[in-house]
Amino acid sequence: MKKIIKSKVFLILSALVVTAIGGFFIWTQLTYHSVNEPTIPVDNQISVEDDWLLFGDPNSQIGLILYPGAKVEPEAYAYIGQELAKENLFIAIPHVTLNIAILDVSKANEIISTYKDVDWFVGGHSMGGAAAAMYADKNIDQVHGLILLGAYASDNDTLTNSQLPVLSISGSNDGLSTPAKVDEKKVFLPDEADFVEIEGGNHAYFGVYGEQSGDNPADISIKKQQEMIIDTITHWIKEQKQ
Repeated sequence: MKKIIKSKVFLILSALVVTAIGGFFIWTQLTYHSVNEPTIPVDNQISVEDDWLLFGDPNSQIGLILYPGAKVEPEAYAYIGQELAKENLFIAIPHVTLNIAILDVSKANEIISTYKDVDWFVGGHSMGGAAAAMYADKNIDQVHGLILLGAYASDNDTLTNSQLPVLSISGSNDGLSTPAKVDEKKVFLPDEADFVEIEGGNHAYFGVYGEQSGDNPADISIKKQQEMIIDTITHWIKEQKQ
């Protein structure tokens, strides 16, 4: 009798595990796709290399690897990539495992090892920013700076006490990476980190993929927020390389 009960319990637990894994997989596939936004057109000059979207000249001195937010398609950041490429930056945006960047933190190694002469910065939006911070923490000597877009770092081993340049761009109306959360997590970044808050900006407007559950409406247009992101990143990177 005990063996029968144990067998039934095992089968039930196994079924629950399989169901949970299946449910998680399905959830990761319900992605946020890029949407057409007439005010910020993408010219479709995107180079695809394996599972990377590349923008700009690979011979550029400076590059930025940008991890996408959780379940957000890389194409949603195409306008940012396109416009930063016009500033002589080489931009690489990856597809990540199950569309969750923290499951693929080391992804940046692929592009860094391929384009060894580029001075690489690493960054990301939302959970992608958390993944970028994790990557920078473990590879502090391989990157020249960290850029967080509507994101924050968690506890880490070396990043806090490092001299790594860090830029955090947040939105005052962000309902997910709220101003309070960004402020709370400052302790996990170097003291010299730069913080820029976009007044009226929200979480979803760091990409171009429509509305996101849990977010707040923006008080500015997506065009204005995207332009402020691009201008801020451009000037900040150039300051670091002077």
